[in-house]
Amino acid sequence: MWVWLHKFGSPKYFFTISGRLLPWLGGATLLLLAAGLYLGLFASPADYQQRDSVRIMYIHVPSAWNSMFIYLLMAVSAAIGLIWNIKIADIVAAVSAPIGASFTFLTLVTGSLWGKPMWGTWWEWDARLTSELILLFLYLGYMALQSAFDDRRTAARASAVLAIVGAVNVPIIYYSVQWWNTLHQPQSLGVGMSTIHASMLIPLLLMALAFKLFFFTVLLIRTRSEVLERERNSGWVQEVIEEMAAKTETNLGRSGNEYR
Repeated sequence: MWVWLHKFGSPKYFFTISGRLLPWLGGATLLLLAAGLYLGLFASPADYQQRDSVRIMYIHVPSAWNSMFIYLLMAVSAAIGLIWNIKIADIVAAVSAPIGASFTFLTLVTGSLWGKPMWGTWWEWDARLTSELILLFLYLGYMALQSAFDDRRTAARASAVLAIVGAVNVPIIYYSVQWWNTLHQPQSLGVGMSTIHASMLIPLLLMALAFKLFFFTVLLIRTRSEVLERERNSGWVQEVIEEMAAKTETNLGRSGNEYR
């Protein structure tokens, strides 16, 4: 296992493997997203109390799960980079932050849109809403630290400390509705338990998986781009660029022949 992880940490090996994974991840994301949206928006029933406004759940809940998952992944990657000085781990942590911040922002916006018809207010200093807002500030703080240093290694070390310390907020978000009796409704889905009917649960799980695969697709694209930029002076990157240029020339030649 450790040997595989060490091998995967090589920028060249990562670039090759991720290039093979990307088409499969992208295709699976599109299929799951199409199925989840169709079932969630058209095939699943309206809630007996919330009516059609419940359908925002299919965006809000997967976004919220992703916001916490990505932060934990970022913190673990940052810790690996800090302890074992693995370059790919630093890059994964850095490129994860803006994606996680986007999902957190989407969670807050959709939660507000859902809260207005249900609670009669756009915002309340509820325990879960407040801890989710803190998560957005942690992402923004991480990105600010990343850009505050010219030296990438120093930036990675400083932001890694913040990512690791901030990870304590994730269980607070998750358990906030159990620890504090505030405005947010109790947890309706967890490991081994669900109070959601299967007609709503299936599209919700499909959307959650689609969002997860979408994240990994974007993560690989951004990580590959960052790897190429940081390794631009190495021999293997020059070979990749020459190979891509040759393929482009070949494709242009085929297009020209077909046009004639």
